[in-house]
Amino acid sequence: MRTLRFDRDGTTLIAEHRDGDGSPLVIVPGVMSDAQAWRAVVDALALPNPVIVLNRRGRLPSDPLGPGYSVRTEIDDLHHVLDTLDEDIDLFGWSYGGLIALEAATERRGLRSVIAYEPVSRPFGLEAIEPLRAALTMGDLDQAVEVVKRTMAGYSAGHVAALREDPVWPVLRPLAHPVADELTALNAHQPAFDRYRGIEAPVTLLLGERNENKPPYGTSFAVLAQALPQARLVRLPAQGHLAHTEAPDLLAKHLTDAITTRS
Repeated sequence: MRTLRFDRDGTTLIAEHRDGDGSPLVIVPGVMSDAQAWRAVVDALALPNPVIVLNRRGRLPSDPLGPGYSVRTEIDDLHHVLDTLDEDIDLFGWSYGGLIALEAATERRGLRSVIAYEPVSRPFGLEAIEPLRAALTMGDLDQAVEVVKRTMAGYSAGHVAALREDPVWPVLRPLAHPVADELTALNAHQPAFDRYRGIEAPVTLLLGERNENKPPYGTSFAVLAQALPQARLVRLPAQGHLAHTEAPDLLAKHLTDAITTRS
């Protein structure tokens, strides 16, 4: 892996880049995630293509969210990255990153494919915003992660207690910093659902089988899927929202299939 740097209006964005041949695959992570969290998926991809994983703003070593942050900020960041690459792109987004990717795809031509794994849209995670802000104001990142996992994602107290003892917990703590502002932006944004049918590239939607029709991720996914009747729907067996960490080989296989069978 090497790094790429993108500068837009005084903000620096850093991405991880796996070298390869052919058209790049660009990966847009969601909240509580950065490029490092996707390395296992990238390593498992059976593709010769270059792979670029963004550290969206708010994730080190990229710059903070900045004033006036919104989903529009993220869409314009992604456009800047894609314009800088100036190549045909396969575009993949997870969760909040899936929404960003789909919104950008309504405004672009020339994408080879668009893949979104459980994209989310408003209303989403509203009940977590104020507890998150309170925890962050106190500088309590442990509490902030717990709010994300219990109030937003709906995990049990036992699951979170076990997660606190896992080596991933210290990785999650700094990723909690931008989540309150990201959720606020997400809930203020009206997706361009009326333009989703006009996305020219083939669209694949990935859904964790365990989340189908269940809040919060499955019900949010259903709203976006309804706006994309042309999309191919693929269910990830025995998975929820975190296949990139829990089953990276499986997710990589479905990504590879979506890209190689885009027609």
